[in-house]
Amino acid sequence: MVTEQVDGPKTVVASYTPAENPPGWRRVAGEVRLAVATALPFTRYSAGELMGVLSQLALFADAEGQPIRADLWLTREYIERFILVGCAHLGEASRANYRSKLLRLREALFGGVCATGAPARLSGSVASCPYTRAEQVSLWTWACGQPTDELRDGLAALISLGLGCGLGSSEIIPLRAGDVSACGTADGGHDQPTVVAVRGRRSRLVVCRRPWESILAGLATRGDTADCFLFRPRAVRRGGNLVTNFVSRAQPSAGTPALRTSRLRATWLASLVEAGLPLKVIVAAAGLETLHGLSRLMPHIGAVEISEAARLLRDVP
Repeated sequence: MVTEQVDGPKTVVASYTPAENPPGWRRVAGEVRLAVATALPFTRYSAGELMGVLSQLALFADAEGQPIRADLWLTREYIERFILVGCAHLGEASRANYRSKLLRLREALFGGVCATGAPARLSGSVASCPYTRAEQVSLWTWACGQPTDELRDGLAALISLGLGCGLGSSEIIPLRAGDVSACGTADGGHDQPTVVAVRGRRSRLVVCRRPWESILAGLATRGDTADCFLFRPRAVRRGGNLVTNFVSRAQPSAGTPALRTSRLRATWLASLVEAGLPLKVIVAAAGLETLHGLSRLMPHIGAVEISEAARLLRDVP
C-alpha cells in the first residue's frame, strides 16, 4: 500500500498530457514534470492538480517565446501576468485558484518575495466592477432628485469625489472644504484645475476629472469655513460607517444601482486606463504602491480594435 501511495503520484507526473495534446507540450513537458516531481512532497496539492496548472503556465510562456525554465515561469511577476492575460477567460474564483496553486508551487521550489509587492486579492464581489455610462447617469439623476439639500449635497460629494478623483470612503470622511482648490480662470484666460489634497496614510494631490471639477469646487465653497468637512459637515461623529449610513438614508429609485464608493473608484481608475494615461501617473494619483492594485480591473477594461492595437504597438504617428 505504501508503494502504491508513493508510485501513484509519480505515475501521474510521468503520464500527464494536457487536453488535445497541444504542440508546445513536447517542448515544455520535461521541465514541467521535473518541477512538479520536485515540489510534490512539499505541497498539499495532488500531482494531477499541479501538473494541470503548471502545464497551462508553461504552454502560455512557451507561446510568448519564454525560455523553457521553471524558475522564470514561476517568478511571482510572471505568474501575475499569466493570471491577468492567460486566464482572462476564466472566472475570478478559477483565477484565484490557479494563482494559489502556482504560488504554493513556487514557494516549494524557490521561495522568494515578489519584487513588485503583494498581488491584489481576487474578489468575487462586484466591488471592483466599474459603473457603465448609463449607470453613472442614473446615479447622478437619482442624487439630484433627493428630497433634501443634505441628501443632494452629500450624494453629489460622494459621486464627484469618486468619479472625479477616485477617493474611497476612508479618504472622503476626513476631507475638509479647504482641501479642495476652486477651479476658475486665470488672468491669462487658461482653465485652472480643481485639485484635492487627500489626507491620511496615502496623502497626495489629485487633479479632478474635468466633468466633475466645477461640481466639486462648488460644494467646497458652500462650507462656512475652509476647515469644515466637505462631506456631511454637520456630522460630529466621523466613524468609518459614516458613508454607508448616509447612503442608506437616501430615497431609493427603481433601476438605479447601489452607490458604492469602491465602484466609483473603480470607474475612475478604468477611465484613466482607457484614456491612455501613463501608468506612473495613474498609480500616483490613486495612492497605490504597485500595479497589482489595477489587476482586478483588467477584465472590465474596454477592448481595443485590432487595427488600433497594431498602430499603437508599431508607434505610428
